[in-house]
Amino acid sequence: MPLRPRRVGRANSRPRIREGRPFPLGATWDGIGVNFALFSAHATKVELCLFDIEGTRELERIELPEYTDEVWHGYLDEARPGTVYGYRVYGPYEPSEGHRFNPNKLLIDPYARQLVGEITWDDALFGYTVGAPEGDLSFDTRDSAPFMPKCRVIDQAFTWGLDRRPHTPWEQSIFYEAHLVGFTKLHPDIAENARGTFSGLMADAVVDHLRHLGITAIELLPVHAFVDDSYLADKNLRNYWGYNTIGFFAPKQRYLATPFINEIKEVIAHLHAAGIEVILDVVYNHTAEGNELGPTLSFKGIDNASYYRLAPDKRYFINDTGTGNTVNLSHQRVLQMVTDSLRYWATDMHIDGFRFDLATILAREPHGFDEGGGFLDACRQDPVLSSVKLIAEPWDCGPGGYQVGKFSPGWAEWNDRFRDNVRAYWRGDEGMLPELANRLTGSADLFNKRGRKPWASINFITAHDGFTLHDLVSYADKHNEANGEDNRDGHDNNFSANYGLEGPGDDPTLRATRLRQMRNMLATLLFAQGTPMILAGDEFARTQQGNNNAYAQDNEISWVDWEGIDEEAAELVDFTRQLINIRRRHSMLRRGRFLSGAYNEHLDVRDVSWLTPTGEEMSQDNWHDANGRCLGVLLDGRAQPTGIRQRGTDATLLLVLNAHDNGVSFRLPQVIGGSSWLRLVDTNLPPEEENALLSFGVDYVVTGRSLLLFELSRKLAPQSLLLPRPKTKAKASR
Repeated sequence: MPLRPRRVGRANSRPRIREGRPFPLGATWDGIGVNFALFSAHATKVELCLFDIEGTRELERIELPEYTDEVWHGYLDEARPGTVYGYRVYGPYEPSEGHRFNPNKLLIDPYARQLVGEITWDDALFGYTVGAPEGDLSFDTRDSAPFMPKCRVIDQAFTWGLDRRPHTPWEQSIFYEAHLVGFTKLHPDIAENARGTFSGLMADAVVDHLRHLGITAIELLPVHAFVDDSYLADKNLRNYWGYNTIGFFAPKQRYLATPFINEIKEVIAHLHAAGIEVILDVVYNHTAEGNELGPTLSFKGIDNASYYRLAPDKRYFINDTGTGNTVNLSHQRVLQMVTDSLRYWATDMHIDGFRFDLATILAREPHGFDEGGGFLDACRQDPVLSSVKLIAEPWDCGPGGYQVGKFSPGWAEWNDRFRDNVRAYWRGDEGMLPELANRLTGSADLFNKRGRKPWASINFITAHDGFTLHDLVSYADKHNEANGEDNRDGHDNNFSANYGLEGPGDDPTLRATRLRQMRNMLATLLFAQGTPMILAGDEFARTQQGNNNAYAQDNEISWVDWEGIDEEAAELVDFTRQLINIRRRHSMLRRGRFLSGAYNEHLDVRDVSWLTPTGEEMSQDNWHDANGRCLGVLLDGRAQPTGIRQRGTDATLLLVLNAHDNGVSFRLPQVIGGSSWLRLVDTNLPPEEENALLSFGVDYVVTGRSLLLFELSRKLAPQSLLLPRPKTKAKASR
């Protein structure tokens, strides 16, 4: 038993609890007892509430005896791992001053490592009386404990054995964004009790699939403890994505197949053994407590004025997140909580990196976004956090919230410009060649400054938020009716197309067009400079039936249908694997420096040249031709920088992209160092026809809506035609 039952009552007068220490924060088992420490700058008293092992019956309340440096603390000898607890915090209930203390509300410890149970929505969860004329200025006296999850003390000990982090270099990384539940829920080769849980990620079939593709890192949607919104519960839906955090140290309880947190560590060790890093999508910008009309679950009742950014009148919350509240990282203790959480997952759990939801907010100070703000500075100087992969979603809905390319050196950023520009190009939009060229070369226009590298651009075509790759080429409009919001939610500007029919279709020509467009976009993603990210299931054309905002669809709409992989989908898997292998073999596709197009007189080489279909260099007129949709990209392997960690050949490559509806005749240029071109990829051909030698000067007919990749070869092609070497050394401009 974690501790023996005692009666519920007022703070115990016997000296059962000692002062303990104000650090570390949270409930810490030291092998003898448990130290409890809770930050609150404005509380007048804190009670530790102990529950039975199931968290259903409150056993007693013990007042924390000491207050040091704004931390309430006490040490309980009889507490053990497994002890279930929560807090009641006393203080002023003065919303107009930013204070919302209400000891009738049981509160989650912000540092809790594990939660017991789920929220049951009831009006007792709110600090004010729901429906009262005074609104949030009223005070509710009902006990919220029966409806609240509780905290559990854990023993953090774990034998990691020979676990070694892969430490995959950025320029060799290929990310795979997946939902823990959706990725494993329907897999027939996973034990039924492990599906939809961390344990499911340990299954050989899952690990083998990732390894077979060539994935180096799996990026998991939020796994921190979060709340299923009441308005979703009313519609028999629940929060699937998990962007509604209530505990930054605890995992979502239903994601565990066992009662033990160490399940997560076992999964990470298994993935590391396969050479796969684990990246967590984390939400530190807001919490599940909403605005002044939201529930009192943790932070709001512990110290509302410290944890949240408040409007000048202090009653209302600043809402730069669009979710009702904004976490106040300008407060030193709140900043400490966030960085403590990150260090916990990086050190205790061996997590390899983090993707930060609405990261612009984390860099906000009262005056706005600040690249030198407290959070970014803390990460930059921290010996743990500066050594893991840090990825920003560089936007929020506040003023000046779009900050792509403006984060600190050392950070990577989701690049939505890549997503939108590549989608628009392959859809056939006018005037896209200059933007396409920028995205193919690592978005140097955004990231080439302060010594940042091409890997800082996280390139993606699709992500959890939006259409899948299949739906991107099958639907012109969103179809979110299942969300119960009359199809008003989700993005309207998707840069998608249906190619003549909305939704599924069996016409062979239509299916061929859609499949080729999927191959085109996968190839563009994996042949562009930067760090590619693939959405789970895109490699076999997973559909969400046109839903581009499946945040509440914890069902077959969002789950990966492994048994539905037909022959056509299996071929797309093989194609994706081929693309990743080509990227891994050819370091020119993942350079450590930005391509510039500048002529190097010493080497007599230009790292990238831009070609028209006639094989000539692009002119200003070509770049500004709104109808131009075909582009050649010549990557000269002799320009590969030295002294940069690379793996693979330095072959010269020719990439040809044609977004015209019809075929285009493209003249294959003569290049020093070779005698012909070896065709590696043609998205209009089956794989067995791709590898072929073609002569210099051949007018190759590039099928409409197709992408090709050639490698310079020293072998002579049949009837090879050698053209004179161009004498011009002028830099192509645009």
